[in-house]
Amino acid sequence: MNLRQFTKQDPEVNLTPLIDVVFLLLIFFMVSTTFTKESEISVDLPEAGAEPVEAVMESIDLTIDVKGRYYIDQQKVVNRQIATLKKALKLAVDGRKDVPLVISADANTPHQAVITAMDAARQLGIVNLSIATKQSNDTP
Repeated sequence: MNLRQFTKQDPEVNLTPLIDVVFLLLIFFMVSTTFTKESEISVDLPEAGAEPVEAVMESIDLTIDVKGRYYIDQQKVVNRQIATLKKALKLAVDGRKDVPLVISADANTPHQAVITAMDAARQLGIVNLSIATKQSNDTP
């Protein structure tokens, strides 16, 4: 006969393995998440029927918004004068004459802003110039 008094013990929950699993899941989702590059400049490109061409080397992106403001590689140019644009392009080109320049102008951009950008590129000796468009939906 057992005369010892039986004491009821509270069950003990060990949270350490649960915390480890949650931490590993957090790390997994942080590493596997893809980040999209969101542009802060709103540009509605004009449409064209030609097939897109892949760029061969790293290019300089010159964006012109609807108000005619210039952005070189997402960095705003101080003003719209051609001398300022030439200085900014010269810094971006960094002495390379064969670097491609891609002009992305809004469909409603003043024509003079695009001509000024092309003239500044010509004065710096940039000959590899292209204008970005979006694919037309009504292509035959």
